[in-house]
Amino acid sequence: MGLERKVAAVMVGVPAAWLVYQHGGSVLRSLLGIDDPAADPPTTSGGQVALASFADGDGHGDTGVGSDADVEIRPALAGVPRDLAAVVQAYLRYDPRSTTRQSIQKVIGACSDAEYTALRELFLPRIAFGTAGLRARMAPGYACMNELVVMQTSQGLCSYIASTRGGSFDFSIVIGYDGRHNSREFAHRTAAPFLLKGCKVFLFSELVPTPYVAYAVKRLGCAAGVMVTASHNPKADNGYKVYWSNGAQIIPPHDKGIAATILQNLEPWSAQSWDSTYVLKHDKLTDPMEQIHTAYTADILGLPYGGKRPAAPLPITYTAMHGVGYTYIVAAFKAAGLPPVIPVDAQVTPDPEFPTVEYPNPEEGEGALALSIATAEAAGSTLILANDPDADRLAVAVQTDGEWRILSGNEIGALFGHWVWLAYAKTGAPAAKACMLSSTVSSMVLKSMAAKEGFHFEDTLTGFKWMGNRARELQDEGKTILFSFEEAIGFAIGGNVVDKDGVSAAVVMAGMANDCAANGRTLLDELDTIHAKYGFHATFQSYFICKSQPTIDAIFSAMRTSNDGDYPKVVQGEKIVRIRDLTTGYDSGEDGNKATLPRQSSNMITFWLASNIVLTLRTSGTEPKIKFYSEIIRENVTGAQAKDEVKAALEKTVHAVVYDLLQVEEYKLQPKSS
Repeated sequence: MGLERKVAAVMVGVPAAWLVYQHGGSVLRSLLGIDDPAADPPTTSGGQVALASFADGDGHGDTGVGSDADVEIRPALAGVPRDLAAVVQAYLRYDPRSTTRQSIQKVIGACSDAEYTALRELFLPRIAFGTAGLRARMAPGYACMNELVVMQTSQGLCSYIASTRGGSFDFSIVIGYDGRHNSREFAHRTAAPFLLKGCKVFLFSELVPTPYVAYAVKRLGCAAGVMVTASHNPKADNGYKVYWSNGAQIIPPHDKGIAATILQNLEPWSAQSWDSTYVLKHDKLTDPMEQIHTAYTADILGLPYGGKRPAAPLPITYTAMHGVGYTYIVAAFKAAGLPPVIPVDAQVTPDPEFPTVEYPNPEEGEGALALSIATAEAAGSTLILANDPDADRLAVAVQTDGEWRILSGNEIGALFGHWVWLAYAKTGAPAAKACMLSSTVSSMVLKSMAAKEGFHFEDTLTGFKWMGNRARELQDEGKTILFSFEEAIGFAIGGNVVDKDGVSAAVVMAGMANDCAANGRTLLDELDTIHAKYGFHATFQSYFICKSQPTIDAIFSAMRTSNDGDYPKVVQGEKIVRIRDLTTGYDSGEDGNKATLPRQSSNMITFWLASNIVLTLRTSGTEPKIKFYSEIIRENVTGAQAKDEVKAALEKTVHAVVYDLLQVEEYKLQPKSS
């Protein structure tokens, strides 16, 4: 097959204007009959993009499932730039429903600029599929989350899985969804392509926590799993998260393989794909709810949630942050023999509007936990546990001396790591067989524990996708996975779920807190013990909002070239002794200046300062943020005042360094506090 034929095969069903906009390139322009990159794409007499010549041998082209919608919208497109109008028409041939057309017409009518910017933002560029799957606002258009994009993604995923199995569709997939707007419908559109190909589909009949899908993939022997969720994003967003057959989130090369196959399967395979009745009545569809809920709850009993119980049960306040967690927390606590939680009544029922919080993210601090604090104080509770809306994260707040303190993800990670190690050590099993993991931007407290206790520790790239896949590899090597965590309040206790799991983490935290209370101690006392044994790990992290990718690129480019074309040697009077740039694969502290951790597509640079501070700056894969993380380890730091002084000094230094490196004032970056 020649080059042009190969490209044409990949482009079957892809709007021509979109291909030029997204990829450009002389070969593509030649295939499309466009000599000038700025020229209009070839059209038929009806003004539609001419793609029939790119049809593959089976005759499939850009025909879609109907053409009335794009014909009806032509009058509204009269003033729209032709490249954009062509993309809109192609989209409506794939999704010809009147509701879609009407939504697009409203956007067109509201556009006041000649470029129709609001319309263009819905369609171009196409939402990118990556290791995080998909996540975007819900709206019509290729750039957004909607039923067509979900269907196309699922067709690509289904075809890709088959390609890894010799072309066979004899496999199963499990699908779950949260309580956001459209999540149930997106789950049905996800299931349809697999059913059309004869695959077995396990579709949860009720809203479920994200860890249920990760758990079910392995438990049911599925080829993959999909969770429809945008986690803690604002209410306008939704997402599509993919797990591979090992129960971990996908990593390269699967993400690129799936992305490419999506573009080969844009045309809906059947009109039945739009029909939820077809999905729900299909004989290949099974509801795994009872089986997975029973098995998951039973497996929690194998986690180290036990210990002493105080004479009077410790009252624990719980919020689901308007998400799915409450039902599952109640069941898990009951199975573990823990006292019932005190619910934050206004937040325990799933509500896609998230009416009581601006951001449904417990990581945001006291603003997100205001109702929880009020509920706890009214009930005389000194401990708050909070899940995010899909219940894969866990936040913890404790009351001390009448004040509430929200523990950082690193502090919670230290508590879990120490607790599970003590439980493992009691079994008498060899330390060398045990393993813990954390992301490279998290505190290295587990590394300090491992150095003293003898268990195996590894750090990975940021994100549970890396920890989860590495955990499975270590299990295959005979290691026992005790614990994995990332500083963004993501925790996995044990190895049954190799992804963030806020439900099992809440059970173990409740058991730990009750054990502390029975011994006249608090979680803060446990942290003091950890600091005394393994050193005081002071951390400081935050972020800046930046919605301009060119700005982000300019900032990180300047970091790499500010010293006469090289990385800086000194910043704000702080000498830099080592630099690791995982975007380029450079590490001045390794042989040959080659980083041992894998390269990644997003920006991520770590600086080791002569003052023993480690600082990492990186971009987020799911939000318009530039994040920074810092840590300093000090031995023999005792007492609250001494610790506060170390933290204050860290924050002062890091603040100055970060503002310099990111050129915060010049680029007018918006800090978290604002």
